[in-house]
Formats: sequence, C-alpha cells, structure tokens
Amino acid sequence: MAINNIKKARLEKLKAIKKAGYNPYPIESKRTHAVEEALFEFKALCRSKTKLFLVGRIMSVREHGGSAFINIEDATGRIQGYLKQDKLGENQYRFFLNNFDIGDIVELGGILFETKRGEKTLEVSDFKILAKSLLPLPEKWHGLKDVEERFRKRYLDLIMNPEAKEKFVMRSRIVEELRNIFSENNFMEVETPVLQPIPGGALAKPFKTHLNALDMDLYLRVAPELYLKRLLVGGFEKIYEIGRCFRNEGIDKHHNPDFTMLELYWAYQDRDGLMDFVEKFFEELLKRTGKGLSFSYQGRKMDFKRTWKRITFRDLVKKYADFDIETASDEDFKKKAKELKIDIGKDFRKCKMMDEIYKAACRPNLINPTFVTDHPAQMAILSKPKENDPEKADRFQLVVGGIEMVNGFSELNDPLEQEERFKKSKMEEERVDQDFLEALQYGMPPAAGLGVGIDRLVALLTDSHSLREAILFPTMRPKQ
Repeated sequence: MAINNIKKARLEKLKAIKKAGYNPYPIESKRTHAVEEALFEFKALCRSKTKLFLVGRIMSVREHGGSAFINIEDATGRIQGYLKQDKLGENQYRFFLNNFDIGDIVELGGILFETKRGEKTLEVSDFKILAKSLLPLPEKWHGLKDVEERFRKRYLDLIMNPEAKEKFVMRSRIVEELRNIFSENNFMEVETPVLQPIPGGALAKPFKTHLNALDMDLYLRVAPELYLKRLLVGGFEKIYEIGRCFRNEGIDKHHNPDFTMLELYWAYQDRDGLMDFVEKFFEELLKRTGKGLSFSYQGRKMDFKRTWKRITFRDLVKKYADFDIETASDEDFKKKAKELKIDIGKDFRKCKMMDEIYKAACRPNLINPTFVTDHPAQMAILSKPKENDPEKADRFQLVVGGIEMVNGFSELNDPLEQEERFKKSKMEEERVDQDFLEALQYGMPPAAGLGVGIDRLVALLTDSHSLREAILFPTMRPKQ
C-alpha cells in the first residue's frame, strides 16, 4: 500500500478515536514504571499483583482469535503486552485492533505475568492513545534502505536501529566521563563565544553572519583557542571547553561543517607533560566506558596499553614516504607530490606539501596510538618552538586508527613573536586578533593546550566508519 493510502487510512482511524471521545494527543499519562524497571522488579510485581502503567511505541501486533500480543518500546527497553477480548470486552478489544497501529505511542495498564514460553508480559486491562502516528514505520516502506535517508530522518533510524541508538547513548557517556575525569584533575569547564568578531584559533574558512543590533559582521567560531588563552592571562590555570565549532570547508567521512571540539589548556605545563596526561585520561576513559585497552576499529586491532609510541614528523615521513623534508628541494617536493597523486594547486608551499605527504603516505599506517612530534615550526603558528631546535614546533598529534584524534602543543606566549608569526603566515589583516595580541602583552603563563575532535573520538569508540554515524544530525545535501 502506497504511503499516501496508509496515511489516508490512519487519518480515518484518527477520526474514529476522536469520535469515540478520546483525545489522540492528550497532555497526561499515568506511567508508573519504565519498561526496564518493570522487568527488573518483575518477580516482586508479579507476586504482589501490582497494577502498573507502562508507555511506549507499538512495534508489533499479533492477533490470535480473541486475543492479541503487542510489543511496546520505551527508551529503556521492550515488553510484551497481552490483550484479551474476555478481559477488555469485545467493544474495547475491537476498538484497539481497528484503530491502533504499529508506530502509535500508547499507555497500557495491567498486571505482569509470565507466559508458558517464559516471556515477561503485561496483561492489559486499560489502554490509552498518547500519540497517533499518521505515517508507517520504515519496515512498511522502502525509505530506510537508503543509507543517507537514515541520516536525514535520524528519528526513524533511532526507532528501527538499536545499534544506532546505542552509539548515541555511548556518545553521551563518553562526554560525561570526560567531564568527570577533568573535574577529578581540577580542570574547570568554561564557555567562550560562538559568535566572534574575528575567526581565530585556526586557519579555516569561517561562516559569516551579521548582527543587526550592532550593525556588525560576526563569524561562527572555527575554534575557541584564542578566548581560552585570554582566560589563562586572566589567572585561570586548568580550563577546558566542549562546544560546537564551524568550518565552511569540505565534507567527508572525517569532517562535518559543524562539529564538537574539546579544547583544554593547562598553565605551567609543557607538551611532554600534556602527552603523559593524554595517555592517562584516554586509559581512564576506555576503562570507564567499558571498552578496555584493546579493541578493534573497522577490523583493525588496536592496543592502548601504555607507553605509546612517539616518533618525530621528519622520521615518520622518512619511514613511510622515503623522503627527507629537511634536505628536499622544491622540485623534490613536487616530484614526491606527483608520485603520491597529490594536487599541488596554484599556491605551492612547502609547509602545505609536508602536511599532504604526511597525510597520504604516513597517517594511514598509524593504527596503534602514536604521538607524532616535532612538526616544522611553520605548520603551527600558535605553538612555541623547541628551545634546542627552533625550526621545529613543540607540538604533538595523537593518531589512532589512521585518524588524527588530538592536536596539542606548548602554547606560544611571546606577544612579539606571535605578532610576527601572524605576519609571516600571510594571514589577512582583518583576521589578526589584535585584542588577543594585546592580552598576551599583559603576560600569559607558560602553558600547554590540546584539541580533541569529539565526533572522531565517538566514531572510534563506537566502531563507526564515518562521522555521520556519530553525529545525530550531520549536514546533508538536500534531496532536491
């Protein structure tokens, strides 16, 4: 039956429910137990013959003569309901079967019992419609066979796909445990502006908007970094923020235009101490979320037992690309880029080529957690240089399963050097945050900071091949 015909039939049932004097979308519900609670207390509730009221969505209906079995599901679980004509009376029994559909949200009152097959069941003595569904669930039509339709209509994906729902339960748990771990380590959670007059903290293309009240252009933040560093200047020593960031760039399995970022800053700490802390909090997070220190991601086994491998950026490129970034000429870079099928583009920059060669030849090989360190200084304009080798940044990246999970470094707090870096990077003048540079002149303590892509972390810990599996409502191209 075409969807339009199904909807037409359900609208007739809606009329019948109203005609019988019932509100198909009432305000109140008598719910006494969640399904999970009813199942957990099943024996005691059976012995006491306690009448309880459960609510949920009808997921199946099976009629057998003068009785019917239905399954309802709430956020905590699924339970069987048993409707008997002799118990309800023929009129009520027929009213239910004639007007209630799979997908409807209902309230069922009754007493628990166990069937001959050992299934925990509610014998229904009362029922009530809480929300009449006018469209059928996907099992009745072709809609959810299209993978992209799952993301466009996430609500249906969550109803029909328990694995999808569990991923987002896990996401919530991951964020909760991160907050717990940071709190236990005396970090304070803060909030900084999402609308910013200057899109700073990352060289990414921003989304632009206009504030009518002050007649000024604003940008959705690409990163919270420069505001968090202002808080270090202000005297906070251990801070973090979990929030949305926005970059008007490409979309692929590891990138979404709006994403969730964790950024953390620790005064009087350096890069190496921060790497030790990353190992510690990752291990604790894996234990608290039940993952353990060894698990597979997309069929590849990973071992998080400490201590993790550490390798310099130069040595990594030598190992996997057979290329020395410090001795190679511009022509050598172009030749290697061609060999790796990297598009050089019109604006050839060694800094850009180093990163592209690393991404193409090296990163996919880093399956177990690996710290990549000592990037060329021009690849990190907000990082301090290494004291014994100023051509390199005191920076690290954590790569797991071939994906960058964490980016961190010892923060540059020299205001004159920072201003010079902005100029050398050929950053547009309007994107140089002069207020941030002024804040640095009041003195920012030595500090180390990091960023973690929460969506990537969730994808890793839920074995999701794409960020779209780990974001409830990812950005999608319109169907039309």
